[in-house]
Amino acid sequence: VQLQASGGGLVQPGGSLRLSCAASGSIFGVNNMGWYRQAPGKQRELVALITSGGSTNYADSMKGRFTISRDNAKNTVYLQMNSLKPEDTAVYYCRAVIAGVDYWGKGTPVTVSS
Repeated sequence: VQLQASGGGLVQPGGSLRLSCAASGSIFGVNNMGWYRQAPGKQRELVALITSGGSTNYADSMKGRFTISRDNAKNTVYLQMNSLKPEDTAVYYCRAVIAGVDYWGKGTPVTVSS
């Protein structure tokens, strides 16, 4: 199983980005999927989670600005990020629990700067 994240890049403050993460391989039963991020010099932190049934959970600082969604048919999770701030600059990682096993994708960098 591999997780491939994409969609990161450079954006100005107030701008938007949409991250995608697709799971591929022998996949049977994708449970929770989510996004985490790690800023330089900081620990990795939760951004948002979504269950197989569509229930969501967000870190407080992302509520109202970020939206997590998923397409179960494509085994893909998305993160729509709006009103981006410089402090959102980080490497964003996707995570999926598949058949009880934890998988992480390689990060995609997001830089918010003017």
